[in-house]
Amino acid sequence: MELTSNFKSDKLAGDFWGGLAAMLVALPSAIAFGVTIYASIGPAYAGMGALAGILGTVALGLVAPTLGGTNRLITAPCAPAAAVCSAFAIGLVQQQVEPVFIVLMLTALGLVAGLLQLLLGAMGVGSLIKYIPFPVVSGYLTGVGLIIIASQIPKFLGVFGNYSLWRVLISPELWQWQSAVIGTVTAAVMLGAALVTRVVPAAILGLLAGVLTYFGLAYAVDQSMLVIEGNKLIIGPLGGTASSMLDAITGRWRDIGELKLSHIGGLLGTALTLAVLLSIDTLKTAVVLDALTRSRHDPNRELIAQGSGNIASACVGGMPGAGQMGATLVNLNSGGQTRVSGVVEGVLSLIAFLALGTFIAWIPVGALAGILIVVGFRMIDRHSFNLLRSPWTMLDFAVIVVVVGVALGYSLIAASGVGIALAMLLFIREQLGSTIIRNKLDGSHRFSKRVRLGQDMELLVKSGDKTAIVELQGSLFFGTKDQLYSALEPELTRRTYIVVDMRRVQSVDVTAVHLLTQIRDSLIERGAYLIFSDLTRTLPNGRNIAELFDQMELTTMTEHVKVFPALDDALEWTEDEILGEHLKEALELPPLEVYELEMFKHYKEETLIALVEALERRSVGKDEKVFSLGDVANELYLIRKGAVRITFPIKGTVNVHHALTYGRGDFFGGIAFIAGTSRFNDGTAVEDTELFVLQREQFERLKEEHKRLGFEILEAVAKVLALRLRYADKELMAMQE
Repeated sequence: MELTSNFKSDKLAGDFWGGLAAMLVALPSAIAFGVTIYASIGPAYAGMGALAGILGTVALGLVAPTLGGTNRLITAPCAPAAAVCSAFAIGLVQQQVEPVFIVLMLTALGLVAGLLQLLLGAMGVGSLIKYIPFPVVSGYLTGVGLIIIASQIPKFLGVFGNYSLWRVLISPELWQWQSAVIGTVTAAVMLGAALVTRVVPAAILGLLAGVLTYFGLAYAVDQSMLVIEGNKLIIGPLGGTASSMLDAITGRWRDIGELKLSHIGGLLGTALTLAVLLSIDTLKTAVVLDALTRSRHDPNRELIAQGSGNIASACVGGMPGAGQMGATLVNLNSGGQTRVSGVVEGVLSLIAFLALGTFIAWIPVGALAGILIVVGFRMIDRHSFNLLRSPWTMLDFAVIVVVVGVALGYSLIAASGVGIALAMLLFIREQLGSTIIRNKLDGSHRFSKRVRLGQDMELLVKSGDKTAIVELQGSLFFGTKDQLYSALEPELTRRTYIVVDMRRVQSVDVTAVHLLTQIRDSLIERGAYLIFSDLTRTLPNGRNIAELFDQMELTTMTEHVKVFPALDDALEWTEDEILGEHLKEALELPPLEVYELEMFKHYKEETLIALVEALERRSVGKDEKVFSLGDVANELYLIRKGAVRITFPIKGTVNVHHALTYGRGDFFGGIAFIAGTSRFNDGTAVEDTELFVLQREQFERLKEEHKRLGFEILEAVAKVLALRLRYADKELMAMQE
């Protein structure tokens, strides 16, 4: 009990310190993000933006970890939310929408985005978002980073008002050097903090340096900076009290009736973009956390939790957010253990707001701009330039450039649509770049597991050009249709049997089925056969190939299309067709005598008299066991008539693997008999079978009394086994080519 109590105490202590450190990282960034969004409406709204960032940190910190299942994940306002919301606000300003109404629309945007995240989680889309290709995600993040930097440069230079970035850059007379100095010091300290200490988060050190620089300049150069009213260089009053928080919450909802359904419909596209970006940001952080902690998160549960957090944030007037990488890693490195650390971060953010509201009002806007420029710079995927080193990855780099270009030149909403389209193109490119033909052989290089005797085997080798065996892989769809046809076209005019193995096929579309139908019709005109194996299984996309082929009437309506459960069954059927009349005659023949068996056909009858006397005649009914796994291998079996199938169980399943099938005139059980080991497989009669059985006791007697005969029996067994190995080796070599 004492150990358990100590363990829980250690966890709580770790969660407290982790939550505290995470708050110190998340809160300054959240304030900066909030100011970025609301300052787009006008300088007078900067204080409201700081408050929105704080309230978002509190709401997200309290709700998301409570409902989520990912330990140590810190949810807070983030850069993608700032980029989308500020672009949304700027668009409304350009449309000359009233500032109060813009604030309401921002609230509605966060609310709808949260609802969409709930929907995505409930529909199980969380499991799919993480499969968005890396180039698209890289383009998103780089675009967001550049948008953040571009939006902060005017604030960094102390330029306030509705000026374009280009106008700001070419108009030094608009700059306020004090703001630029403060932002530069902040960014420099934030970048260099890791070289000095990792105990205090870099954002906190940078912010403190910016505040100290501000007051240093105020006392040394311009004392008007010490006045809070009308001072555009600082955030301004927040009113950090419980009553001010209540006013911020209730004030929004008094005017919410101003919004109409058409307004909500107008922001759905932006809300969907925001929801997807926040979901990607969260799941990306959760995946990194899984790798560091050897854990596994539930993406759909996490999306529901994140959506609930963003709904709560919108309801209290906060900005939306996501699982934040920086704050999460700080939490982990500072001792955070469970979801409680996220709740601690939210509680401490609330305490900081109520206790430090006056201090927050004096935070320089230039310092926040410096922090965000560093954050934006770190979001840019500079490693993507490595993709230019190889022609194979240049298209991936082009995708990144296009997504970034659309994000900067038009909007993140358009970039999301372009990103999805390019993701599809990337998939198609990969499918086109990979071969769907795993292997293509003729019938003289690949045989079934039905062991054939010398004469039959020679005939199959000579007739090998009648059969083509094509093993497919990957996706059969409109993009790989020509590749499939190019592989099969040369075989259509010269093969009697085309065997298509579907075991490694991952998906099939209607276009591919239509092509196979055309191939079937071409073969029917020549009286040839199209043979499929391994159709009766469900693909990863849930579709059953056999059902699709039946639905499209590919495998019905004609006897010239055959379907078999496995490639071996298909090959055995084609071999039987090639051997034809020879096999039918063998079925009607009487059981063989010893001297008629393949392995003894070159011996004189009088030589085998002693062997005949030593053999036991045994009848085995169809589906009866000849021997079982684990039996002592004290018998050698020679088949007078019928066939025996050799199988062994697949470990951990109820299935069995078909090794070989032996027929009339052949023998089996030789290796274990010679080695004197126990049976490692099962032998089952596939039809009524007549056997000669040589007991080990009789064989030992033969070796003693007829040494030459014993040697010749071993020699005959060894020759047949060597011949089998030669064919098996030839087959393996062909499969590897």
